Amino acid sequence: MPTYQYEALNSAGKPETGSIEASSSEEAIQRIRQQGYFPTSVREQKVKGGKVGKKKGEPKKKSKKKKGEFSINILPVSGKKLCLFTRQLSTLQDAGLPLLRSLQILESQEKPGQLKTILGAICEDVEAGSTLSDAMAKHPRAFNRLYCKMVNAGEIGGVIDIILQRLAMFMEKAQRLKRRIIGACIYPVVVIVIAVAIVMGIMYFVIPKFQEIFADFDVPLPKLTLFMIDASAWVVGNLGEDQLLPGWIVVIATPFVLWATLYLVRKTRHGRAITDKIRLRIPPFGGIVRKTAVARFTRTLGTLISAGVPILEAIMITRDTSGNHVYEVALTNVHDSIREGETFAGPLRESKVCDPIVVNMIDVGEETGDLDVMLNKIADNYDEEVDVAVQALLSLLEPMMVVLLGGIVGTIVLSLFLPLVNMIESVSARTGG
Repeated sequence: MPTYQYEALNSAGKPETGSIEASSSEEAIQRIRQQGYFPTSVREQKVKGGKVGKKKGEPKKKSKKKKGEFSINILPVSGKKLCLFTRQLSTLQDAGLPLLRSLQILESQEKPGQLKTILGAICEDVEAGSTLSDAMAKHPRAFNRLYCKMVNAGEIGGVIDIILQRLAMFMEKAQRLKRRIIGACIYPVVVIVIAVAIVMGIMYFVIPKFQEIFADFDVPLPKLTLFMIDASAWVVGNLGEDQLLPGWIVVIATPFVLWATLYLVRKTRHGRAITDKIRLRIPPFGGIVRKTAVARFTRTLGTLISAGVPILEAIMITRDTSGNHVYEVALTNVHDSIREGETFAGPLRESKVCDPIVVNMIDVGEETGDLDVMLNKIADNYDEEVDVAVQALLSLLEPMMVVLLGGIVGTIVLSLFLPLVNMIESVSARTGG
């Protein structure tokens, strides 16, 4: 009967190692669980050629780590890939496969890229005796603090399959909300870009031609037409020696300059605090930003508490992943309040960053001991409100952009045809005379 070496966690969450005889790996897992352990790695012990095989595999393992470390420093792993990996890992764990075997399966089926190299490094660390949470913590651009803490809570409680399922659901809902917001932004952005391109094209190519016609007829031009001619000269770059750059370059560069400026401002603590406050107060987008922030922090906190993470640590993790300085300050006050033995709802009510119904539901959750359930209900409710608010904003923006674009084009056309009317009247008067 073959012998299996195993690594497992005991009831206190401490690692245990040993060997057990069984006819198959599934039987070995069952026997290990009957001893009160939660297996994290089960592999058959090979008597012959084991050391040679290990030596042959060492150079490849080292190269995988180097590649993984290099890839991590470039870009973070996309949320979509990480969400799919979490769902697949939770399914494999629920099916009873050893953790190391599950990771090896997912690593082998992953396409070459950043996530594959990271999973290869994690497999090596887990095989060397490291816990999954510790191995993931070495790759912060793929697995953030929230992810690692939830996995750690699952390891300690021996319910890593359940925790991974909750984590997968959490990430799927967060990705769904993100897709809704990005999808809602695509239409207005495309319309604005096309509108600017059309106006710039008219200014650059059409108006100079009309200007030549007006000069040939030598008729007085209305103020609106003169304004359009000056605007066209600014776009082309013929406004005068004082003009440093053509207007079309300024128009194209302005969005990038604004983005870079905002990025640099948000790198500072005070700049981030000011911009986050402004984001919450700009109508009508401020309401959507506020609802999104509430849905994000309540779902994160509810998921962490239901996973068994201590509430003080869960609040600090939620604060660091809230994405808004205003809510970071509010959650810091909540943390200090709970540490001093006071309530969760009190400082949240004083900060006025949430609607009264949110504070009341949290208060009820504290009293009944179902705080995680209440937080998840709040998140579900606000996810729906964000969806409704985004759809309403789109319904409002569509006619507004059509009217705005029509007004701009209509003004340009009017400025070009007014002189033509004067020219026709002048020619008619000369012919009649």
